[in-house]
Amino acid sequence: MNDQTMPRLRRSCLAVPGSSDKMIAKSQGLQVDQIFLDLEDSVAPIAKDDARERVVEALLTGEWLAPTKVVRVNDVSTPWAYQDVVRVVEGAGAEIDCIMLPKVESAAQVAWLDILLTQIEKARGLQVGRIGIEAQIESAEGLVHVDEIAANPRVETIVFGPADFMASINMRSLVVGDQPPGYEADAYHYILMRILMAARAHKKQAIDGPYGRIQDVEGYTRAAQRSAALGFDGKWVLHPAQIDAANETYAVSQADYDRAEQILQAYEYYTSAAGGGLGAVMLGDEMIDEASRKMAVPIALKGRAAGMSPTTTFTPPAAVAGARA
Repeated sequence: MNDQTMPRLRRSCLAVPGSSDKMIAKSQGLQVDQIFLDLEDSVAPIAKDDARERVVEALLTGEWLAPTKVVRVNDVSTPWAYQDVVRVVEGAGAEIDCIMLPKVESAAQVAWLDILLTQIEKARGLQVGRIGIEAQIESAEGLVHVDEIAANPRVETIVFGPADFMASINMRSLVVGDQPPGYEADAYHYILMRILMAARAHKKQAIDGPYGRIQDVEGYTRAAQRSAALGFDGKWVLHPAQIDAANETYAVSQADYDRAEQILQAYEYYTSAAGGGLGAVMLGDEMIDEASRKMAVPIALKGRAAGMSPTTTFTPPAAVAGARA
């Protein structure tokens, strides 16, 4: 994602068990940014073979409101991982935007998936490199190596997996994604910031993981607000009740979007010959410069990706003078 690349919207990322025809069918009509059909934790070992076939069939025949479709395969330490990738990508590769790889602990694991995807794409006549990778960090070891993991060109997102991560560091909580008792600050702050820094250093998106109490929308919103304030792009959704909270929490406000577009328009004008070739100018009561432009770009791009339209625009001083004359 370079300075002007339109990002995928991932405010709400809905998890759907690949073994459930009912949940797959229901999920197709939900207003989420991303849906991922799961072959891992939500599917029992005896159901994994059948789940692959259900996922392929759903991708080929389903009509989805979600613009981004992802499949989460099993992790590389299992006997199912390679068959997950081969079966779903050979069967429905043209309908898949990303493969999510869980429990990633090294760059080598991402490289394995990258190579396997490339082989399948070439063999099936698919565009090489189009299918992205979502790398899920779910352990202390994965967090230690998150920079190298994020560096792979095919990786689009770094995803926090709180349940396994909480277990890996012996966190004293049994509620997925909730704060452990006895600690007044945010117990996830370092983890989230570490993931965010690695993601942004390599121009990737950062996604927060699930909140286990699916009926506690207020608790979900509090958790989402913490990662959204840091700069995360979105969060997992485990139940339709959480969708609106995710979309609202990670959305760009109209006021922020308007301001970002004004900054970009004003900066482009003032740095041009017509505007005097200035590097730092006043926009209302605020001084803007190149740093301001950089801050405005991601907000403007997210707003455009969401289909927003500015309600106000920047009017060059010369145009104002001409109108008055």
